[in-house]
Amino acid sequence: MRLLTLALTGALFMGSDLGPAPNIGRTDGPSPQEQRPLFSVNSELVTLNVTVRDKGNRYVDGLDKEAFTVLENGQAQPLRFFMNEDAPVTIGILIDNSGSMQPNRELVVAAATAFAETSNPQDDIFALAFNEEVRAALATESPFTNDPAVLRDALQRAVTTRGRTALYDAVARGLEYVDQGSHDRKVLVIVSDGSDNASATSFEDVVKKVQSANVVIYAVGLIDPAEMQRTPKQLRDLAEVSGGELYRPGGVKQVRDVLERIAKEIRHTYVMAYEPDSVRPGGLRHIRVAVRTPNNQKVAVRTRAGYLSASVDEPGPAR
Repeated sequence: MRLLTLALTGALFMGSDLGPAPNIGRTDGPSPQEQRPLFSVNSELVTLNVTVRDKGNRYVDGLDKEAFTVLENGQAQPLRFFMNEDAPVTIGILIDNSGSMQPNRELVVAAATAFAETSNPQDDIFALAFNEEVRAALATESPFTNDPAVLRDALQRAVTTRGRTALYDAVARGLEYVDQGSHDRKVLVIVSDGSDNASATSFEDVVKKVQSANVVIYAVGLIDPAEMQRTPKQLRDLAEVSGGELYRPGGVKQVRDVLERIAKEIRHTYVMAYEPDSVRPGGLRHIRVAVRTPNNQKVAVRTRAGYLSASVDEPGPAR
C-alpha cells in the first residue's frame, strides 16, 4: 500500500483528529495562510470527491461529516478526513488537436480560457494538446498556471488541429502529468470530437489507470454523428469510472457554458477520506456514498464507483 499525501485547504478539517503542523504550498500572490490555513495530512487513505445535488439539480452545500456514510464493498468506513470548503485543485485540460477540430479551434480555446476564469484562483492548471502525439501547451520551465491569459496564449500556439486522435494516450499522459501539481485534488477535463484512432494505449489499460488513480475526469464530447455510438460510451465510461461526468453540448458554441459548469462543480465538491481495512484481497473495491440531509430531502450523490487495490503484500498505486 503506497503512502498517500493530502494537501488541501479549508477553514477547519471537520471531525479530523489529525494535526500535523501547517505546510505552506506553492502559490501566486498572497500567502495561503493569509486567506485560508493550508494543512498536510499523511496517511494511507482512500480519498473521495463527492458532489450532492437536490431534485432541482442544485448543489447541496454546507453538509457536515455526519451526513455522509461511505461503504466499501458494503462495509461502512469511518471517515478520517472531511472537508466542505472550496480548495484549490490541480487541473489538466486535454484538448483534441486532430484535423477534425479545425472549425472548432477558436471557440474551444476561448471556452478553456473561460474555464480558467471561473476556477479557483489558486488552482494549478496545465493543458495537453493531442493528435497522434500528446504535447504540453505550457513551457517546460512553467508547466502550470492560474492565469487565464497565459493559458489562452499557450493554447493558441499548441492547438494546430491536424492529424489523428490519440485519446487514450492523452488520458494516460494526463494522469502522469497531474501528479506533478502542488494540489492533491486532481481533475482532468477532456474536450474531443472523435474516437481514438492513434493510441498505443488500449482502452482497457487506460480504464485500469483511471481506476488506480485519485483523479476525477470530466469529458466534453463534440461528437460526429457518424461516430455517435462508439465515442460517447468510451468517454462516458472514463468519466463515470472516476466519479466524473460526460457532457454532450448541442454544438461547439455551448462548450463554454459546459466548461464553466464543470469549473463551478469542482468548487462545490466535498472531499473525504477513509483508511481501508489492512486485511483485504487485491482487485476492484466498490464504493458507495449515502447522504442524509437535515430535512431528509432526496438527493443525487456522485463519486467514483471504486478503486483498484493491490493485495496487502504488494505495493499499490495512490488512491
